[in-house]
Amino acid sequence: MMQRPVGRLVLPALRWADGTGFGHEAAAIDAALESGAGGFIIFGGPAGDVRTLTSSLVERAGRPLLVGADLERGAGQQFAGLAEIPPPLALASLGDLDVIRSAGARTARDALSVGVNWVFAPVADLDLLADNPIVQTRSFGADPAVVAACVRAWIEGCQSTGALACVKHYPGHGRTATDSHAGLPVVTAGAAELRRSDGVPFAEAIRAGVAAVMTAHVSYPALDPSGRPATVSGPILRELRQELGFDGAVVTDALIMEGAFVGRSEGEAFAQALGAGVDLLLYPREVRAAHAALVSALEDGTLDGARVDEALVRYHAMLERLGMPGAGAASEPETVDAPALLIERGLLRGAAPSLREPIELIVVDDDVGGPYPPSPGDWVQRELEALGIRLGAGGSRVVLVLAEPRAWKGRGGLGEASRMRLAAAVQGAELTVLFAHPRVAAEVPGPAPLLLAWHRQRPLQDAAARWIAGRVRR
Repeated sequence: MMQRPVGRLVLPALRWADGTGFGHEAAAIDAALESGAGGFIIFGGPAGDVRTLTSSLVERAGRPLLVGADLERGAGQQFAGLAEIPPPLALASLGDLDVIRSAGARTARDALSVGVNWVFAPVADLDLLADNPIVQTRSFGADPAVVAACVRAWIEGCQSTGALACVKHYPGHGRTATDSHAGLPVVTAGAAELRRSDGVPFAEAIRAGVAAVMTAHVSYPALDPSGRPATVSGPILRELRQELGFDGAVVTDALIMEGAFVGRSEGEAFAQALGAGVDLLLYPREVRAAHAALVSALEDGTLDGARVDEALVRYHAMLERLGMPGAGAASEPETVDAPALLIERGLLRGAAPSLREPIELIVVDDDVGGPYPPSPGDWVQRELEALGIRLGAGGSRVVLVLAEPRAWKGRGGLGEASRMRLAAAVQGAELTVLFAHPRVAAEVPGPAPLLLAWHRQRPLQDAAARWIAGRVRR
């Protein structure tokens, strides 16, 4: 009997690093290609390096590959030199679906330019819980109907431009106070509430023709009394297929996250996920171990061969969809300068101040200390200097607060150390700029005007710097 190519159902990750680029991933690439991996997930790197890597991977494989990346905020979120786009919650605040459709289209076009053909976005989770450590501004909002409309627009923009989209994290990660990177969150909401609220954006994504749905490593006892996370839950994935009518690829969230493994080994999780109805396994810790676990599960009957065949059909359907005639033919809506527009609308408290040189910048950065460094927090300083604004003590004090969703934090707002630094920094400040979720504004003390800038990404820092420079008396 011919052995099933189960390696196609595994997509390992490759991560760019300073000093070595992708060179340190050589052994991992060899292992993946030897195992017959169906593709790769790329994290980081200059656009040129990524383009060289993806071209080499396809050439070495001698077959088409799925190449994915987390690009919720545009391809520039991962790949230097490409466009960064404001986070989904910020885009939704503009109330213009064409802006969101354009964001999806720009993301797809930039991704395809470096050989990435599968975008792990949009997020369909609802922003329901202030203590949620990981969703926050990654969501389009709390209203299911608004989020559904935004999700559809983003998918339409992305897929009409030729890349595949992947809506996440089914059946909804918005009600969790535990980060599934660190443990298994449990959502206690009832089934009816989940279906009429959290499920609405996913249903709309399916109607919009989304290519893939990513599962959440989250337990929903109302949907599956066993308490298994959705990734390995037959009842939850059957509802996705039978009730919502999804016939595309179901894929896991990253299989380095602890939420997938509570109560089971890695090998068991891989086989259980496929057995429950998942089609593709993303980002295992070690590709050879994942491949071996699937081969073993097939041989001992733990994993049904027909279920693997079904997953392989969906994998090949994804590749075929990439080559369909007409992909990329849709026109992109007119581009809007979203960062500038967001900053112009951003005053949450007080009136626009009149500032005096030199500008004393004080940065309170809540995002440092995790396993991966955040993007630079000094773009405001660099842009002000480029604009000819003198910096230093003696003039107006401007406080910059940076706090984005980061998995390692395990909380939704500022940490205690950041709150202490902020309390001292705002004394005498004439302006505070908040690069975070709007609700973090409640944690910013002092009477100074408060400007919402949403996220630490460079386009928003640059736009905030230009706004500040425009308020400096000359």
